[in-house]
This record gives sequence, C-alpha cells and structure tokens, in this order.
Amino acid sequence: MDRNIIAAGDKATAETAKETLWLGGNAYDAAVAAVFTSMTAEPSLTGPGGGGHFMAYPADGQAVLFDFFVDMPSGVIEPNQMEFFDIEVDYGPKQQQFHVGKGSIAVPGTVAGLLHVHDVLGKLDRKDLMAPAIRVAKEGAVLSDEQAYLVKILAPILNYEAAGKKLYSPNKTLLQTGDRLAIPDLADFLDGLACEGVNLMYKGEVADRIVEWVGEEGLLKKADLEQYKVKERTPISTDFFDHQVYLNPPPAMSGILIDFSLCLLERMILSAGPSIELIDIALALSITNEARQNKLPGGTVMSSRPRFCVDDDFQTYVEKFFTKRLRRKNGQEPNSRGATTQVSILDTEGNTASVTTTNGEGCGYILPDLGFMLNNMLGEEDLNPQGFHLHKPGDRLPSMVAPTIVMKNGAPAMVTGSAGSNRIRSAIVQVIVNVLYGDMEVEEAVVAPRIHVEGNTLQVEPGVDEVQMDKLKNFFEIHRWNDLNLYFGGANSVTPQGGAGDPRRGGAATVT
Repeated sequence: MDRNIIAAGDKATAETAKETLWLGGNAYDAAVAAVFTSMTAEPSLTGPGGGGHFMAYPADGQAVLFDFFVDMPSGVIEPNQMEFFDIEVDYGPKQQQFHVGKGSIAVPGTVAGLLHVHDVLGKLDRKDLMAPAIRVAKEGAVLSDEQAYLVKILAPILNYEAAGKKLYSPNKTLLQTGDRLAIPDLADFLDGLACEGVNLMYKGEVADRIVEWVGEEGLLKKADLEQYKVKERTPISTDFFDHQVYLNPPPAMSGILIDFSLCLLERMILSAGPSIELIDIALALSITNEARQNKLPGGTVMSSRPRFCVDDDFQTYVEKFFTKRLRRKNGQEPNSRGATTQVSILDTEGNTASVTTTNGEGCGYILPDLGFMLNNMLGEEDLNPQGFHLHKPGDRLPSMVAPTIVMKNGAPAMVTGSAGSNRIRSAIVQVIVNVLYGDMEVEEAVVAPRIHVEGNTLQVEPGVDEVQMDKLKNFFEIHRWNDLNLYFGGANSVTPQGGAGDPRRGGAATVT
C-alpha cells in the first residue's frame, strides 16, 4: 500500500484519523483517535458512555475482534424506584417510542475498549492520540446536514434536561446545520483520560461520580465498572468467492447472520449463477431473518455454535432460497434507528482497522461536569427482544454491530461496517456483494440504493431497477422511500483503490 485510506462518519472524524497518520501513527492509532473525535463531531451517535467492537487485522499478525460492548449491571431491579420511561421521537412519517432514564444504562465499554486497542496495537503516545479530540471538543465541530438532522429527531432525548438543552439548544434554539458544537466539559474529561488512562473512568474519580449520579434510580454499581473487561475474540471467517470475510463472533449476533446470508448467496451462484439479482439479496435477507427467529428466539447467541450455515438444517434454508417460497411471518424485528457510527482505515503498512461504536439513543441526561451522556442499551428493544432487564448481571449484551474486514490471498481487499441497528447486516451484505461480486468501485457500492427486509415488508430506496421491483412484489409488500436515508445505515468503507463515506449519515473519506 502506498496510501492511507480513511472513511468515517463525519469530516472532522476523518481529518483526525488523517492527522494521526501524518504524525506517524498506524491504522489503530488513527481509528482510536477518530472515534474520540466523533464523540464531539457525531455526538448523538457515540460517546464515552456507550459500547462497540473493533476488528483489526495487523499486516504482521492475525485478525482479532476487540469486544467492548456493554454489560448488564448488577443493581437490584426495583420497578417502583428505578427510573425507566418512554420518550417519543418523531421521524415525520413515523413516530417511535424509546426507553431511557437511569434504569436504561448498561455498563459502558467504549473508553476501556479504545484504550485497550491502543495499548495492544498502537504506536503513538496516548496524549498525542487524544490531542485532536480534545481540541475539537474545546473549539467545537461544525454540524453537517446529517448531524443536524440527527440532533433534530433525537431532540426529545438530547434536550430532556437542562444540561442537554444548554448544549443542543443554546438561546432556546435547536442547533442547525453549520452551527458549531463545543463541549468543554468533554474536553476536560478527555484531557484527564489522556493523563490518567482508563482507571479514571472505571476505578477513579469519574467512576465514583458516575455511580453516585446514577444512584438508586439505576442499576449501575462501582463494582460493575471496576470489573469490566475488554474481550479479545477470534473472528468468524467465511469464504466468499476467493475472499476471506472476517466477521464479529458471538455473543454478537451480527457476524453469524451476515455469514448465513453470504453462504446462501454463494450456494445460489454456484448452483444457478452467474449473477446476483436484487431478488436474491432480498430472499437471502428474509430467510436469514427466519433463521434468526428459529435459532435465536431469545436473542442470545451460544458461542459454541458460531456458524449456522454448517448446521444440519442449512440445506432446508437453501431449498427455500432456490424455490423462492417464503413462509410468511407476521412479526417484525424490533425496530431502532441505530445511533451508531463507523470508522474504516487501511494504512500504508497494510494494517486494517474497522471500528463501530454506539451510544444507543442516550439515556436522556448529560453527566454533570463530564459533557457526555451514558447509553440506554437496557432500553433497546433490538438488544432485549424478550423484555427489558432480563439479562444476568455481568452478561455482555448481544449486538448487531458488525465491523468487517475482507482479505484476498493474505492482502486487504476491503474494510467496512455500518450503523443502523438491524439494518447493519443488510447494508454490509449489499456493499460486500456490490464490490466483491458486482465489480463496483467502493464509492459506487456505498451510494447504490439499498433494500431491507422487515417481516413481510421490503424497504426500498429510490433508484432500484423497476424490473427487479416487479419480481419482488410477488414476495413482499413494498415500502418505497423518497430519498437515500439514514435508516439504511452508514457503511463507511475502504478498499486499496479508495474510500467512501456513506452520504446517508454525512460520512467522509480521505486518501493521503
């Protein structure tokens, strides 16, 4: 590789990665620095109070997945005392209830995860790594159209209490495109983190302040923070037409479901080939949803069964695919907009980094004097499909987050991932197919119109071929969207030929 290639969720985030590489950092320094900057540049999507996953494939090593998603806290559930309530968010054509409050907060992992990755794979001093994020938090990031739109639709949560209103509605007016958002309290927190390291958040002063603030209205305890561990896991590896695709393993749900869809598509091509049509992707996604409902009814993955496509009953799903007969189901997956962001980097040394972080929609409160909002993962329906607060204390919650790295003959071929809750896997499958099998450049693949299956309904972006649409009408109810929309994810992706920030969420790419 003779170039560094970066794709991220915002221009300021991508510029931090570029600056870090210019200083002599590698892809892992750049990705970590970029995510810390995204906490100001993309504040409604990520923050120190959330969780995520980081896929790394060092040029001189093996693929590893760093799991720093959220854990179930250990507090005793007292329904009459715990603060857990609904807030309605208006998306225009649709309204949605979100569950927030101090009782929605899971044990955060983002800070521990990012600093762990830096310790294991980074090169730069931690203070140099954190400097761009501290500067952006002090000086402010200019809100793009997409970030301003997210602030607008999430305003009931971001503006729930006084500290949020001070940040997001100064002078009683909600921030707009072009406004500059500075978070000085966050800058101070990041500065402390640069000096003191991870213990500040998990064992030191900040940990004490967080637990005291949550109090008896939530479940988070000091021991939960002190005992939090970043997990290093072996990724799922699946072959897809002479490429090796490395996916997020259990307890995340994302990797096994993407693997299942890719296996269905490859089996179809080998048997019926040579092209993949839109109906093939739609049916693969729909049958994957059915497999999820049958095999993961509780929404929890058993780590002893990391791949469904090697199960004895896989042929049954293949036959359904070939006959194009879907057993109709009335239920739809739990819905969420997916407050998540993605950074993908390929550096000149051949190191690859894919990191996805999320804060849910946030719990509704800015932490006093810290400048960030803790997550509301215990109130996310997609992570709690059988009901809220049912996970065991210490359990890592399942996740749809799917940082993904594709290799060919030992060399990087693609780095991708996406925002979008249960649309993450739909976006990633389509981008992978477009690039690896459709022979698209990454920029074309990322902006290509997408589909997503929810129950019997096929969600469709504008621009899909009408001949394909006619075929799809035989299997699905069609819901057409007027524009590319953040609903369909944010698949910021890179290949050795270039990078693409997903326009649906204001993504940006740079090559140096």
